[in-house]
Amino acid sequence: MPNIKSAKKRVLVNAKKNEVNKSNKSEVKSAIKKLNDVIDSGNYEEAVKLYPETAAIIDSSVSKGVYHKNTAANKKSGLSKRINAMKKD
Repeated sequence: MPNIKSAKKRVLVNAKKNEVNKSNKSEVKSAIKKLNDVIDSGNYEEAVKLYPETAAIIDSSVSKGVYHKNTAANKKSGLSKRINAMKKD
């Protein structure tokens, strides 16, 4: 445990930010999992409808500084690839 006042404050602030970031990552993972379940069920129309909502959640996490923009782009790219693969079948 730190002895200096500013170091004590950093511990408290970092703990609070850690909780917020964890919550945000959980929200992103839940949205992706929901979309993946729709894709696995084979419902193309529902997947197309759900994709923009999921992409918006991912983008908002980037603007909050939780994810790097390239990580978000990679996640969105993978989801759109899976949706487009459904269309061909």
